[in-house]
Amino acid sequence: MADLLQIARREIKMGFRNPWAYSFLGLFCTFSLSLLLINAQNVVEGYTAVTGSMLSLILYLLPLMTLFLGSFSLTSEKEEGSWQLLSTYPIGTMSFVLGKYTGLAVVLLIIVAFGYGLMGLVSGLLGVAFDSATYFMFLAFSAGLVLLFLTLALFIGSLSRNRWQALTISVALWFFAVIGWPSFLIAGLGLVPYLWVKPLLVVFTLLNPAELVRLFVVIKLGGGSVLGPEYYQWVEWIGNSGGSLLFLGVCLLWILLSILSVYWIWERGRSRG
Repeated sequence: MADLLQIARREIKMGFRNPWAYSFLGLFCTFSLSLLLINAQNVVEGYTAVTGSMLSLILYLLPLMTLFLGSFSLTSEKEEGSWQLLSTYPIGTMSFVLGKYTGLAVVLLIIVAFGYGLMGLVSGLLGVAFDSATYFMFLAFSAGLVLLFLTLALFIGSLSRNRWQALTISVALWFFAVIGWPSFLIAGLGLVPYLWVKPLLVVFTLLNPAELVRLFVVIKLGGGSVLGPEYYQWVEWIGNSGGSLLFLGVCLLWILLSILSVYWIWERGRSRG
């Protein structure tokens, strides 16, 4: 536990010295405030055109930011030789991985919290009607994206040899999971028999953290009707009383399996070294 906290503290210090973090913070705040000012005369509540635009903005920016910061953190350990030095100390590989994850999660969540705090302050000064339930649902949406995509970032950083390789893989994964996902999904499901569509849709959605979190938030905001009949079962699952707990359980399982995969990669490399 002491090793884990030490690595997490080190990661937090390095994270707040990283200019990439402040660049993404500036972008996040700028575009969020722009959307807020454009729609200053509208009530921001539930799933509307305003909240849909804000969800899209968050979905484009936060996963990319998380993939970059997380993957670069691990590849820098290899390039600068920090991991070779740390591996000579009696530090467990799991403590190293969890410390990295915890420290990066703290940095990213503070960035997100600052952005939403500024948004809430400006909306209050301008008198914009921002529903509290919608506001906190946006915050939960952002936190979910950060925590899930951070595990993918650590996985990319574990497999990459340098920052350029991590950058290439991160952009490719981000494009596939966020930008090209609807096209890939429609093309893939169009090749299978109709009876397989709904089961495969469930599997594919669980494999894509961006789509998983997006569906949850859209349904919770009351926009389940825009998803189409294929997602009727999702609306039922998430809309019932235990839907939030089921979603949290799936996310925790996602994070646990990803962390174990990252641990296996680093432990294998450590034993070979």
